[in-house]
Amino acid sequence: MSKIKLRENVKDIKVLDKSQIAAEHMKDAFVKTKDKAESGYYSNENSPSEYATDNVSHGVENMTREAGHQFNKQGQKGVETTKQNIDKAKQKFRDFKERKSADTVKNATDLPKEKAKEQAKKKTQDTFRRSARQTTDKTIKTSKQAEKTIKQSARSTAKTVKFTGKGTVKTAQKSVKTAEHTAKATIKTTQQTAKAAQAAVKTSAKAAQKAAQAAKITAKATVHAVKVAVKATVSAIKAIIAGTKALISAIIAGGWITVLIILIVVLFGALFSLVGGSGSNSSYTPVSAEVQAYEPLIQKYAKEHGIPEYVELIKAVMMQESGGHGNDPMQASECGYNTRYPNTPNGITDPEYSINVGVQNLAACLNAAGAESPIDMDNIKLALQGYNYGNGYISWAKSNYGSYTYANAVEFSTMQAERLGWSSYGDTQYVSHVLRYYPFGRMSTGIGNQAIVEVAASQIGNVGGQPYWSWYGFDSRVEWCACFVSWCAEQCGHIESGIIPKFSLCTDGVAWFQQHGQWQDGTFTPSAGHIIFFDWEGDDTTDHVGIVEKVENGTVYTIEGNSNDSCRQRSYAVGSSVIYGYGIPIY
Repeated sequence: MSKIKLRENVKDIKVLDKSQIAAEHMKDAFVKTKDKAESGYYSNENSPSEYATDNVSHGVENMTREAGHQFNKQGQKGVETTKQNIDKAKQKFRDFKERKSADTVKNATDLPKEKAKEQAKKKTQDTFRRSARQTTDKTIKTSKQAEKTIKQSARSTAKTVKFTGKGTVKTAQKSVKTAEHTAKATIKTTQQTAKAAQAAVKTSAKAAQKAAQAAKITAKATVHAVKVAVKATVSAIKAIIAGTKALISAIIAGGWITVLIILIVVLFGALFSLVGGSGSNSSYTPVSAEVQAYEPLIQKYAKEHGIPEYVELIKAVMMQESGGHGNDPMQASECGYNTRYPNTPNGITDPEYSINVGVQNLAACLNAAGAESPIDMDNIKLALQGYNYGNGYISWAKSNYGSYTYANAVEFSTMQAERLGWSSYGDTQYVSHVLRYYPFGRMSTGIGNQAIVEVAASQIGNVGGQPYWSWYGFDSRVEWCACFVSWCAEQCGHIESGIIPKFSLCTDGVAWFQQHGQWQDGTFTPSAGHIIFFDWEGDDTTDHVGIVEKVENGTVYTIEGNSNDSCRQRSYAVGSSVIYGYGIPIY
């Protein structure tokens, strides 16, 4: 670079150092420009990007104008100083721009913001390097065109800075907006995916829970079935033995017709013992050794009173009355056929006489009931209840109802207690109690889950529910649907055996089945004998209960107590919204 030749200073004459003055002016201009930029002189712009661009533009223009003025006055040395000041200004601008870019990008999503910041920074640096290089080259090339070059460079620089700054900021803003949009979309997608995953997990968990519950019920049913099978086999053997004894007794007593009847009884008794269900009312319980010891006397008086084929039934009656203990094993003291001893409880003191009177009374009851054989269970039930209440019950039941039912047995008991002024009269469950000990008593009920259905069906038409709520222990009428279900279960021995709970509140019934893992919701397809619970209000609280009679063609048929205050049959679609769920007894 050529040097500009200056005049030599004359001694003793003080000459101003214009280069130094120019540098000081440039320094002052730069400081003023910097102060204005840093103090927010142009702080009323509408956006961070415009504010940054205008600050830089004004600063560069002022700085360039001041530089041109000083150059004209001071010459080439001023140009050099101006070049240095421009470099410093550009560095300050870069620092300022980087800070603004960092602040703008900072609010963006973490992943895109670093990328946007680096791009903005790189683009700004490249632009200023090109501008500075062009400005410097043009300034040094010729001193004559310095002012024009500087002005042109300043204008070019200002425009470049303004354009580049705005473009860079806008690019950064677009990048930020794009990043924000992408982040929002990603978050939304993630949330949707999470919700879908959560729903899938809930569905899977619910399905798994149902499967586990079903498996638990199946496991319990399997264990119970094994126990039942063993118990049934033992009962079958005992029934066959008892039947064989009856057959032998009949042969001894004589009469081939009787022998044929007993043989049929033995075969049917064995069959039902092998294939029947469980429950204390439907499983055979052998009589005690004390009762068995009286068999010779029982055979003697059974033949004498014309019922030799009913030896096993007589033994069952004795087992229920006394278990073979005491001097009045048939509890026949109050019977009208007792003519030797007082007609008061335990008035008879001779066991043989007790058996004689008791067999005579039972024979009269069987004849009055019209029993035709040891397997004529309907009439045997009527005869047995007559043995407990007295023959008057048999004629009353046949006249009013045609046969025995538990309900009319309760009605007769209540009627007699009121008439006599007693707190109770007889044993309303005498029939089921005796039949526990009769080898062929299983023929009186259904098999397994059908037993409770048959009992419930026999009660259809009852109004008011008095037999059921009074049996439960209530002194006056209550909502008796649960009492009805419990009563039916009791008749089959299911309460005593723990298959079905005794409950008067629907909520208690639900709780019991749920606690025992024997519960299914309303979408379940039930079977006969399942306990159905209802929710009329849809408030997740059960309001009513009944017994499933059968399921056909997508319809659940039920027998319900307290349905409009009576026992009646109803029907619902499988999965109906009013079905709360099902208790699943393990019969």
